[in-house]
Amino acid sequence: MLYSMTGFGRAEAQIEGRHTIIEIKSLNGKQFELNTRLPSSLRPYESEIRKRLQSSFLRGSLDFHLSMKQDGLSRPMALNTEAARFYYQSIQQLSESLHIPLDEKAVLPLLMGLPDVIAPEQEVFPESSWKELLALIDLAITQLNQHRQQEGAILEQDLLSRIENLRRLLSEIEPLESLREERVRQRISQALEDKVGKEQVDENRFEQEMIYYLEKTDFSEEKTRLALHCDYFVKTIEEEGMAKGKVLGFILQEIGREINTMGSKANQAEIQQRVIQMKDELEKAKEQVLNIL
Repeated sequence: MLYSMTGFGRAEAQIEGRHTIIEIKSLNGKQFELNTRLPSSLRPYESEIRKRLQSSFLRGSLDFHLSMKQDGLSRPMALNTEAARFYYQSIQQLSESLHIPLDEKAVLPLLMGLPDVIAPEQEVFPESSWKELLALIDLAITQLNQHRQQEGAILEQDLLSRIENLRRLLSEIEPLESLREERVRQRISQALEDKVGKEQVDENRFEQEMIYYLEKTDFSEEKTRLALHCDYFVKTIEEEGMAKGKVLGFILQEIGREINTMGSKANQAEIQQRVIQMKDELEKAKEQVLNIL
């Protein structure tokens, strides 16, 4: 079973009178990267949240957003007199420099609306509710993994079809090899007859050279290894575990080496056509593996 690196998970609940919403979005990434957005009251728990997420998502780019909204009465507000004093002094200086009379009655409402003059009091998230919040985080993780699994099933079918196409093309090469040998024999024989004459050709030497040439262009070992790599690819997909993308990528690299060697030794148009089709299937498989966890 495969898991995609892309997915989305969402969970919400009432915790300590707050409407809590957790959203997790994951994207492709070679390493694990995490971007968190948390309320200030949860900053002391950020390290534990990060560890929880990293243990659940081995790699990929992750966006974690947790928001809390107070139900019922608003949170207590605090007056920041230092900020108000700073703003007031700046307004006085501006009034003097522009020679505009300062309206004392209008200053106070103006100050109350400026940033940070009036702000909610700093909240502290109760430790007694941490387990409840952790359970909600786990629920969002589960939702995301289910989404990843669904997308992974689609990727799995596509990859298996690519491997099946490689096997089919490999089987089509088998009958073409005997034709290749015969064509090579005829071409070399004809070239010798044209240059030295048929009577001057040493048949024993000709057979020795043919054997040498065919051994150099033989790709039986490459075919065998290619078939084994395809089997290993499918076996890896069927194994237990989540993170398989890197291993599958390495196997595809080995498959590519065998295909390239076959192409360099083929020396026949019909076989080269199959090799090109194999390379096309391989590239499409590589693109899909980049999405695998």
